[in-house]
Amino acid sequence: MDRSDAKMRYNTQEPDGETSIQFLPASEPKPVKKDKRKTWVVVGVVIAAAIIAVVVGLLVWCFLKSMTVKKMYGGSMRITSETFQDAYEDPNSTEYQALAGRVVSQLASIYQNSPDTSKYYVGTSVEGFSEGSVLAYHLSEFNVPKGQEDTVDHAIGTASKIQSRMAGNTESLSFEDLTSSAVDSRMFQKKLTSKKKFILHAKGDTPQELTSPGFPNSTYPSNTIILWQLRADRGNIIKLNFDTFMLDDDCRKDFVRVYDSLVEDESCLLAEKCGHYAPTEPVTFFSSGNVMLLTLVTNDKHSYPGFRAYFSQVPISTRVCGTTLSGSNGNFNSPEYPNYYPPSVECLWNIQVPAGKYVKVRFLKFLLSELGHIGSDCQKDYVAIDGQKYCGEKKDVFVVINKSNMMKVLFHADKSLVDRGFLAEFEAFEPTNPCPDTFRCKNYRCIKPQLQCNGWNDCGDNSDEMNCKCNQTQISCKNGLCKSPIWKCDGVDDCGDGTDEMGCGTCQSGEVSCQNGKCISEKMKCDGQDNCGDGSDEQNCASVSVIPCTNFTYQCADQKCINKVNPECDGTPDCEDGSDEASCDCGRQLFRMSRIVGGQNSLEGEWPWQVSLHVNSGHVCGASLISDTWLVTAAHCVQDEDNLRLSQPGTWEVYLGLHDQNVKDIQRVVRKLLKNVIQHPNYNPYTYDFDIALMQLDSPVTFSQYIMPVCLPNPAHDFPVGKSVWVTGWGTTQEAGRLAQVLQKAEVRIINSTVCNQLMANQITSRMLCAGVLSGGVDACQGDSGGPLTSLDIGRRYFLAGVVSWGDGCARRNRPGIYTRVTQFRGWIKEKTGV
Repeated sequence: MDRSDAKMRYNTQEPDGETSIQFLPASEPKPVKKDKRKTWVVVGVVIAAAIIAVVVGLLVWCFLKSMTVKKMYGGSMRITSETFQDAYEDPNSTEYQALAGRVVSQLASIYQNSPDTSKYYVGTSVEGFSEGSVLAYHLSEFNVPKGQEDTVDHAIGTASKIQSRMAGNTESLSFEDLTSSAVDSRMFQKKLTSKKKFILHAKGDTPQELTSPGFPNSTYPSNTIILWQLRADRGNIIKLNFDTFMLDDDCRKDFVRVYDSLVEDESCLLAEKCGHYAPTEPVTFFSSGNVMLLTLVTNDKHSYPGFRAYFSQVPISTRVCGTTLSGSNGNFNSPEYPNYYPPSVECLWNIQVPAGKYVKVRFLKFLLSELGHIGSDCQKDYVAIDGQKYCGEKKDVFVVINKSNMMKVLFHADKSLVDRGFLAEFEAFEPTNPCPDTFRCKNYRCIKPQLQCNGWNDCGDNSDEMNCKCNQTQISCKNGLCKSPIWKCDGVDDCGDGTDEMGCGTCQSGEVSCQNGKCISEKMKCDGQDNCGDGSDEQNCASVSVIPCTNFTYQCADQKCINKVNPECDGTPDCEDGSDEASCDCGRQLFRMSRIVGGQNSLEGEWPWQVSLHVNSGHVCGASLISDTWLVTAAHCVQDEDNLRLSQPGTWEVYLGLHDQNVKDIQRVVRKLLKNVIQHPNYNPYTYDFDIALMQLDSPVTFSQYIMPVCLPNPAHDFPVGKSVWVTGWGTTQEAGRLAQVLQKAEVRIINSTVCNQLMANQITSRMLCAGVLSGGVDACQGDSGGPLTSLDIGRRYFLAGVVSWGDGCARRNRPGIYTRVTQFRGWIKEKTGV
């Protein structure tokens, strides 16, 4: 059949059910009827393809999204073609919105015309305006591919180099000083489900209150960012003062940030704060201009009371920054010391003393270190004297001299990350006699002649202890230093050449020392065998394991012993039953302590377990809070004297949360009646052995940042020789002196018991602990008895190492303080109190 005979055929059904075939001529075609099932199949295929396309698109979008990073940049620009109007303070005003639109348009043009930013630019918002022509504060968002962040950062950073007016656009703004910096990612993290902003303007010179949401009746909200834009009148700066500050201790969770700006501009960040600060040391900041931004960011974990602050405006004209100083002596300090100095300041002091004399400047406090800034190049904030820059934090007093009667002292602070600053004094001195009637240290400090060669580093640079002839009681170091015998064999190299640690019965090379004094091969340590005989060679091994119980091992609640030293409350569960991390609501200093406090005054809330025991309305002894109802004190404090029935509960008044004996603070709790007084039955009033007693409150006390129990050590807790510990109390500041009004503190060091026994005429028993001061002249004294000797452990908690017991006078050389060793009485305390 050829092509011309080709036919189309289809099946039909006859009435009788038989099938017939018909042929239709090709020249006379008729419409073919479509099968509806095929139509639906086609539609289904199309829909399925569309769904697949959407799904694939979403997957691609999600993949691309996962490969990008959200970046925010905050900054400002000075608009020179506009004049500031009051309406620019109101985001809802027509004027504000019109100018904001022009700023957004112009920044969009800048970022969209840059090849390094155009593909990633999302948008810009204007966060506020302030005076200075007109300063516009902007926040821009970008979605940046991972790996391209540095390129975009660089492109944003160089945007300030563009022309101040966009060519060919007469509607564009004339501007200068365009700045942008990457915003900390915590400020816009996804989990922040709520954002609030408040705009506040200072009124006159009256401080206005500002609090976190809910303060003081409830905690602040979770997963929230709150911004307070603070303004002052032109010609003024902002002063922001926190008088109450209680946030999470971890700044990765909840934190406050203060900016010298109206937007989250990292280049203008003044400080980041978290934790608790005592009201006795308020945190105060100043702006460089008439605006400031305060931010609070919270997470979804624990919430805290928050803060209360006051902001006010201060005339710029009242700020004293640098001057001419003359005379024989005087003092000066960084702006606003001891508060944080303002940003962007430079102060010059021209010091001139009488002709023929030289200038000496002594820095008593020096705190110029910055958050996240490491290095000694002094490129940020510094003090410069004769071209030499000084920065960072100086723990000791340091002196700078100039061999003329004039000196220039320059203080420079850039626009971010401020600190407390410095306190200094100057004086004139004779070139030939810089320290009249005193000893001159190499660092030009002047000390009393009797302090030379006394075994103590009174100069701060050891120059008073060089080339000395040691007396028979002192340690004669090979390097020429003379040291107090207190430091013999304490595990600390006080000489600097190891002389004071020689001949201490230590083991030979290749051996380790056991707690019982035995020496074994270092290969035997942590081999799973008790080679020492006391189990101490199996302690502090790489891994925590269960070992046989000895006097030196920690026993868990399930009676199993582990080889880790001091495992309790260190944040890591080591016992199988987790008992080493139970009952750890103790020993915490909730307030962050400032570095500017001088002398021995403690801060309010610094030692929340410290108790003052009163008789007849006067302080008599100290004590330590160990639970909501029990106190630990010294047995000699509760001995009857004449008509004073000190052993009876009704004699005592108990003061908790006390800081100043003469101030009735609202946080102070007074209990007029004790329920019980228990002295140790073996107390010896002649030797002060077993010098410990317990007191029971008549009702439980509520814990707060001012009232908190100290942690009790387990019997095997190790307080190693040489460790720094703290003694606190309201005792006399010198022998036969007056009681202190403000709670005192002293850092002391645990002393080798053998050496201490030699110094104290063999009066030291195994129930006693010796501790002395690092530099001499400070010690526990009358009125401190019964108070705590506390040790800060790895878990950032304080443990009660000792109870102030007795001593030979107060703060005498070579006469350490003697404390009751609490670990020896842990079982007795638990038996009597259940704690």
